[in-house]
Amino acid sequence: MQRRSRVSRALFSAFVLVSSIACERAPRYDSGEALLAAMHEAYADTWYRTLSFKQTVTRTDPDGTVQPLEVWAECARIPGNLRIDRADGYSGNGVIYSGDSLFVFQDGELAQRQAQTNDLLTLGFDVYAQPAERTAEVLRTKGFELSKIRRDTWRDRPVWVVGADSGDTHTRQFWVDAERLLFVRLLEPYPQATERTREFVFDDYRPLAGGWIAPLVLFLLDGREFMREEYFDVVADTALPEGIFDPERWGPVD
Repeated sequence: MQRRSRVSRALFSAFVLVSSIACERAPRYDSGEALLAAMHEAYADTWYRTLSFKQTVTRTDPDGTVQPLEVWAECARIPGNLRIDRADGYSGNGVIYSGDSLFVFQDGELAQRQAQTNDLLTLGFDVYAQPAERTAEVLRTKGFELSKIRRDTWRDRPVWVVGADSGDTHTRQFWVDAERLLFVRLLEPYPQATERTREFVFDDYRPLAGGWIAPLVLFLLDGREFMREEYFDVVADTALPEGIFDPERWGPVD
């Protein structure tokens, strides 16, 4: 029994030593800017530049009622361009993100235009295709404190958290898988009630054309899911119709 105990202690000590060495050799980042640079460097030469897919959209009311399933169509030219048609085909309703602007369409007409970027597009896609300095600039304007960075664990995987201290799950922050350097989570105050917390999760990552895709996107409020998107018919590096991201040419997609 004594010999077995000594062996167990020796094995445990060896495990601690190996773990310590692995931690020391793991990349360390002292700022959000450094992490964004590493994300870009990891995939800049391989990440796809166009993307098209359809998605089912499931909405859940606060009382738990699940609304009828919707099917939307989306396409992107990375970096900076995203079109969402809120139907499986042209309905006249949807949005275009182009550069730093958002265009909202209703019944085929432009209903709203404002200066706005899409955080999920920036962190989940653009970061791999545009200079890291540009991504950092966009995120700073959106209120992320890039000087704050720490390690944590998310779903049993090591992550980097940018923008908030340990234990703070309300301040605007984003989470990145430490091994794959993929965006997995964003938390922020809910715009309509800033004491509440809105959360976005990129889940079930799969390899795609030199990059990755998270075909499940979850939207939560105070930890409770209110919407989910599930992608299908995903195609990367496909030719997209001319003018598809031009708000002046909003209409059916050829």
